[in-house]
Amino acid sequence: MRGRSAVGVALPVLLAVALMGCQASANGGSEDDPPGGEGSTSASAMRPSGFGAVFLTVDECSSFGTSSFTEVSCTSERAAARVVARHDGRVSEGPACPATTDFVLHISEQRPSHDEDGDGAIPQGYACMRKLQPPHPGDPGGGGGPRTIVGDCVYDSGDGQVRETACNGRGKQQPEYEVTEAVTTRGDCPASTALYVELGGENPVGCARPW
Repeated sequence: MRGRSAVGVALPVLLAVALMGCQASANGGSEDDPPGGEGSTSASAMRPSGFGAVFLTVDECSSFGTSSFTEVSCTSERAAARVVARHDGRVSEGPACPATTDFVLHISEQRPSHDEDGDGAIPQGYACMRKLQPPHPGDPGGGGGPRTIVGDCVYDSGDGQVRETACNGRGKQQPEYEVTEAVTTRGDCPASTALYVELGGENPVGCARPW
């Protein structure tokens, strides 16, 4: 049986914010995310043969592991997350993942030296993953995911940065601000806004108020 392998890395997406006129930065994800939810965890992603022409394409599933993510059948008891979007290239150069993505699996380029049918190469890319079972850190207020969206809560983590935390207060850090609106410019935010978050997309400014 021929196997295909790729290296997967789950990383947060950095978001720039301005806090009451001062510059700061916000990280998607939280300290309480499950494996693959946030952080700089490196993982090997190995693909068994027979699951389609593209490694981890849309609607295919992966297992979770402390050191690896493996493509498995979505009907398998090992299936833990589903691909909701798949793109080639780097995250910084490609389309953003859907708003409620739980984590991003980064796949490094692999070109086997011996491949009997010539289809073993896996290009560099990334898969936007959604867990099959809750909790979903990418949901509004969930305290994680690669993007900060309306309904998320953040706290001041020091050194001019803020990070997401669960709005229900069950995270390690209590929420200090909530993103209540996404607008075109800062001038469109209500007067109660205390934090401006760069969200990207058609409405790139997030208006956050004290929690």
